[in-house]
This record gives sequence, structure tokens and C-alpha cells, in this order.
Amino acid sequence: MLLYVFFLSISLMGVSFKFFGHGFAERLLATTANPFLGLFIGVLATSMVQSSSTVTAMTVGLVAGGALDVQGAIPIILGSNVGTSVTNTLVSVGHIARPDEFRRAFAAATVHDFFNLILVVVFFPLQLFTNVLGRASSVLTEALRESGGLQLVNPIKAIVEPAVKIIGRGTSESGALMLLIAVGLLFLSLRYLVVVLKSIVISRVESFFNQKLFKTALRALILGVLLTVAVQSSSITTSLAVPLAGAGILSLMQIFPFTLGANIGTTITAMLASLVTGNPAAMTVAFAHLLVNLFGVVLVWPIRRIPITMAEVLAQWSLKSRLVPLIYVATTFFLVPLALIYFAG
Repeated sequence: MLLYVFFLSISLMGVSFKFFGHGFAERLLATTANPFLGLFIGVLATSMVQSSSTVTAMTVGLVAGGALDVQGAIPIILGSNVGTSVTNTLVSVGHIARPDEFRRAFAAATVHDFFNLILVVVFFPLQLFTNVLGRASSVLTEALRESGGLQLVNPIKAIVEPAVKIIGRGTSESGALMLLIAVGLLFLSLRYLVVVLKSIVISRVESFFNQKLFKTALRALILGVLLTVAVQSSSITTSLAVPLAGAGILSLMQIFPFTLGANIGTTITAMLASLVTGNPAAMTVAFAHLLVNLFGVVLVWPIRRIPITMAEVLAQWSLKSRLVPLIYVATTFFLVPLALIYFAG
């Protein structure tokens, strides 16, 4: 049922933007034509809702509805990658009263931040000047379309289409009302989907969260992927690891590959959303989300000491003043994006 509501919200969002007309689409495209603005919007929006799944699914819906193009959407996706790491960073602050525990927990949380920031530093300029992610994703989308892969989603579209038509008639085909309902359904479905999956999956694997699951980096990475796909939230899986790091059960070197896996796993939401739309452009955006995280693992793993050391240094600074983590969270995820959105706009 929750999956149906999720699929319905994505389809409804795409339809709602078509009813807005060309004027609205042009204004929205003009707003996001600045890739810097799209990047910071992605960071801020994801930080505020604490869910990259929600932001990426909404972005896919915008693309499917023709209100946003692929090149405008990819910077938002990059920004959402950064914003999603705010949750586990906030979780780590809960250990602040116990210095050694807090140092370990805060480092385990912020290593996720630094990994995602490195991806932005590397891939945003590449995307800006070469559209590398758009090109690579388009190739994958075209291959999928030629193989008939996009046709696999037709049954889902057929299932949700009657409900979309009913809502359309009920709102007198008002684009604004349909969008409002779509966003509400999206938040509702993802919120309770995560709650249900967490109760089913996490309760069964939490007792096995020990050294055996993290025996090798590859095992930790695969665990991060599978667990995040299962619960549809990288925020949950990475936040789970923070207390284990704080307690000294897991080391930062064990946490890091698990974080990389969670980043890959969280792309499943956008993939599902794009498949529901059956829109090649939406599929391209979803593939871009997947590729940036896959490329990121290949790029950053050989230099993993850099984000790990950065996280350790920040954690040491945080022990000197309890204001450091609070200032870090406020500036990185909220104040800086807000200021840059203001100037970029």
C-alpha cells in the first residue's frame, strides 16, 4: 500500500507540472538554470527534510513533468548527497556529554560529510564544463530503452493511472492542487515506508551489527548497500553506525566503506521513481545519482585517508569547544547554502 502511494505521488507530480503550462516551466527552469543555485538548493532542501530520497524523488518528478531539464537536475542531486549526511551528524551530537565517546561518534558521522563534499568538489566542475554525468547517464538510459527495459514499468503506470485521473478530476485539473497532493503523498509514503521497513529489517540485523559484519571493507560496503536498499534511507543506516562507533565497537576505517555503500543504496529511490514515470530524462537523472556515487567510491577509496583524517581532526577540535559541532552543522548545512542561494539567485 505504501509503495502504491509512493508510485502514485511520483506520477501525480509529473502530471501536475504539465497542467501548470509552459509559463510555469519556463520560470522554474530560469530559476534552476544556474547550476550553483541548484546545488545549494539540493543541500538546503535535503538538510531541512533530512531525506535525500524525498528530494531526489521530487527532482525526478520535476524532470518527468518537463519542469526541469537533466542538466538542471543533476546539481540538485549532487547537493542532496551532501544534505543527507546531516542526520547522522546530528545523531552524533547526542554523545556530546561523554568526550571520548563523542569524539569517535562525531568522526564516524562527519566522515560521511567529507566524502560527499569531496564528490561535489570533483564532480560539480566536471559536470558544469563537460556534462560528464549527463552524458554517461544518457548512454545507460538509451541502452535500457533499446533493450525494452523501460517498458517493464508499464504495469505500474497502468495501476496508478486511474487514481491520477480521479485526483485530476477532483481538483479540476488544477496543477497547484495536484502538486500539493503529490508532495503530501510523497512525504507520507516515504515517512511510513521507512518506519515500516526499519521495524522489519533493522530489528533483525541490529543484533548482528558487530565485528563479523564489518570484517572486510568489501563486506561493510555491501552491507551498507543492502541495508539502505532495504530501509530506503541512508540516514537510518549511517545513523545506526554512529552509536556503535561511539561505543568503540566499530572503528572509523570500518565505518567508512559502510558509508560508501549507504550512499550507493540510497539511489534506489530515485531509480524506482524514474521507472514509474517511464520518462527517459527522469531515468537519466536517476542514473546520474547512481553513477556519481559509484564513481565516488572508485575515486575516493584510494585516498580514503583524506576524509578520515579530516573527520578525526574536526572531532578533536570539537572536544576543545562544544560549540564547534553546533557551528559546523549550522553553517555547513543551513547558513552557507542559504547565503549562497541568496547571492547565486
